[in-house]
Amino acid sequence: MSVEQPLWRALAVFRLLALGYALGQYVTVADEYRYPLGGWAVMGVLTVWTAYTMYAFEKPELRRWPALGIDLALAMGSVLATRWLDDPARVAEGSMTLPTVWSSSPVLAWAIMGGWQTGAVAALLTGAANVAERGEVAQSNVHNIVLMMLAATAIGYVVELARASERALARAIQLEAATRERERLARDIHDSVLQVLALVQRRGAEIGGDAAELGRLAGEQEAALRQLVSDAPAELEADDLPGSGVGTDPARQDVRTLLGRLAGARVSIASPGTPVLLPTPVARELVAATSAALDNVWRHAGDGARAWILLEDEPDEIIVSVRDDGPGIPPGRLEEARAAGRLGVSQSIEGRLRDVGGTALLTSIPGQGTEVELRLPRPSVAES
Repeated sequence: MSVEQPLWRALAVFRLLALGYALGQYVTVADEYRYPLGGWAVMGVLTVWTAYTMYAFEKPELRRWPALGIDLALAMGSVLATRWLDDPARVAEGSMTLPTVWSSSPVLAWAIMGGWQTGAVAALLTGAANVAERGEVAQSNVHNIVLMMLAATAIGYVVELARASERALARAIQLEAATRERERLARDIHDSVLQVLALVQRRGAEIGGDAAELGRLAGEQEAALRQLVSDAPAELEADDLPGSGVGTDPARQDVRTLLGRLAGARVSIASPGTPVLLPTPVARELVAATSAALDNVWRHAGDGARAWILLEDEPDEIIVSVRDDGPGIPPGRLEEARAAGRLGVSQSIEGRLRDVGGTALLTSIPGQGTEVELRLPRPSVAES
């Protein structure tokens, strides 16, 4: 059941009580009206409409803006009708209007339906009708308008919070269902596909030759599949609570998920347990630079080399480190490559980071491997 439904039921009770109060007030002053029968006709219309709304506003398909427009028009019309039906002296003295507090019912209905802004608009319109009925801006009119504005904005804001909480609950249920399904698939895959790939890798290494290459490929697929079934869905990890400002945002991506695609039999990835969100273009450039660093490992470190990727989420920057166990880069080799026109490091890695405001640092010790450290300042809220 929607969290709004109890509010509509509470409003129905308020309408009924407000109508009873308006009828009681009119009974005591009907003889003082210039046209008492006209006043009774207005009270009859309000009674019929109240009975209808108690039935119709329980049903979302009948609780539409046209109906709420009629609701507000009746409230304003009954207020204005007081000016013509009541005694002019009583109107000048500031006597109660025909609907009295019932006229605030449509204002609350608009706030529940559309939030605090539409509620404020309805309050202003009803207040304008009160001013027109009196013929001037009096202290009592200002008092009533302020009260209606406060009530409308407060109710509207509560409704908006309730809707946001309802969406958050729905996403939490969706996340739980997705997690359960992922765990089930992970168990099934572990019991079948992963075991077969591991067997192919082991037997291929034992046989050698072409079978060894097949085993190596099977090992890479096994590692990639393990990474896939262990990662939580990125689109469900973002916080969707009211006021968080995160939510599911196609303009940002989780760097962990993008880096996970680089995992393999010879690539190990370590990352935080929470999402590392960056603007999509920035995230893709960072991962592209990481992939270029891996390409250099496979190209220069040899077939048996391994690589490790570490993602660090610091308060003011994001760091990706790519380390390998290859022979390292001989002194002067990078300068020679630049002079020969081979710009893999300077363009594919350093250039990419420079374009998004980051830096790349390459450290290599002959015989002990190479490490590429990619540092990217955390974008501000306005930039992201």
